[in-house]
Amino acid sequence: MQATTKTGSGPRVERRSIDFVPENERHGSPAQQFTLWFGANMQITAIVDGALAVLFGADALWAIVGLLIGNLLGGAVMALHAAQGPKLGLPQMISSRAQFGILGAVIPLVLVVIMYLGFAATGTVLAGQAVDQILHTGAPAVGMILFGALTILVATLGYKYIHMMGRIATIVGVLGFTYLGIRLLISQDVGALLGAGNFEFPTFLLAISLSAGWQLTYGPYVADYSRYLPSNTPARKTFQASYFGTVIGSQWSMTLGALFAALALPKGERFLDGQVAFLGHMSGGGLIAVVIYLVIVIGKLTVNTLNAYGGYMTMLTSVTAFTRKTGVATWTRFAYVVGFIGLSVLIAVLASPDFIANFKNFVLLLLMVFIPWSSINLVDYYLISKEKVDIPALYDLNGRYGRWNKTALITYAAGIIVQIPFLAQALYTGPMTKLLGGLTSPGSWGWSSQPWCTTRWPRGTPTHHPT
Repeated sequence: MQATTKTGSGPRVERRSIDFVPENERHGSPAQQFTLWFGANMQITAIVDGALAVLFGADALWAIVGLLIGNLLGGAVMALHAAQGPKLGLPQMISSRAQFGILGAVIPLVLVVIMYLGFAATGTVLAGQAVDQILHTGAPAVGMILFGALTILVATLGYKYIHMMGRIATIVGVLGFTYLGIRLLISQDVGALLGAGNFEFPTFLLAISLSAGWQLTYGPYVADYSRYLPSNTPARKTFQASYFGTVIGSQWSMTLGALFAALALPKGERFLDGQVAFLGHMSGGGLIAVVIYLVIVIGKLTVNTLNAYGGYMTMLTSVTAFTRKTGVATWTRFAYVVGFIGLSVLIAVLASPDFIANFKNFVLLLLMVFIPWSSINLVDYYLISKEKVDIPALYDLNGRYGRWNKTALITYAAGIIVQIPFLAQALYTGPMTKLLGGLTSPGSWGWSSQPWCTTRWPRGTPTHHPT
């Protein structure tokens, strides 16, 4: 399908879906990758992710150090995926067919769709709270529905408008989060917050895992937003722009989250009772609190649009593996996006209040399933295939990649299985985790330990992941 209506920077409404983007439709620069991923991480869900490290036992200083290590490591993997976009001109998960086979790639795709739904639903809860704080409706569900409608609009318009949201989110995020940081420094003894507590290896590892998992959840869709760059764009520049955008944005937000959580200790009730309201209180209240709530909504709209757009692309990739289509009409995008966001809003409205414990479990489970997928994709692309992909064969069940790549699928399953002994979940704690000293249990805080899918998720990416 060809784009017909153009501006100087590409089509007004995106026409393409999972098909290859030809050179005459390429546009943009790597700098757009920086603003997109910086803006996508300057949001309240990343604050919550950073707060989790402290709420689950780490002191603020070591939580921040652990979060930085995880962001640096996970961000490198995320940026390696981003660098594939200009070279291939394809959505990320379509390229997975080269590793897993056309039908085999559907297996990780199902997990990716679940991830998008989880992040979209939790983002909808947080944004709904922010809208409710602004409008004083007393019904967060109304805010969730309004937010869902905005997400549908931007995701349906597509690539160009998603990048525009990233630029807006970057500006308002820097202003809003800088203000919150200044307020924190002025009103609180940050030195005391950083000096309290001791180093504990299990909680330090948890902090690393939370931020690394956050970054890795972007892997399945990061190339979706770099695939329109000209094919001669140096991979190094795409890597650097994506890497520094996602690492700086996420570390900024997570550092604030760790400090906010430390401020709310010993039991964290102030933060747990309402993350959005907590930020409003930290801002000083009044009109400035309304501005902070708007910053939250804009940040969540950016990343929720990534989730909706990525969810649509992933579902379409799965379906077309069986239908053998290489593209769809614009109305099909709208139908997929409406269905996806409608389901995420329904989950958000019906979910229970046990967010914090379940969010940690959700992020760490995503880490478990995406590490082996990412490893297989990157090793094949950069080391085995040497960045060469037979694009027509990605849509041909009888082509060189075949229907199922048993070696890749077995390796993927093995990569998940070997991590099970290291799990630290409410429903199951692996033997190796116990040997390492375990982790603070959500139950010890008086929190429910229900599965993540029954949660009242105030979060949003989530990693957010990742988006």
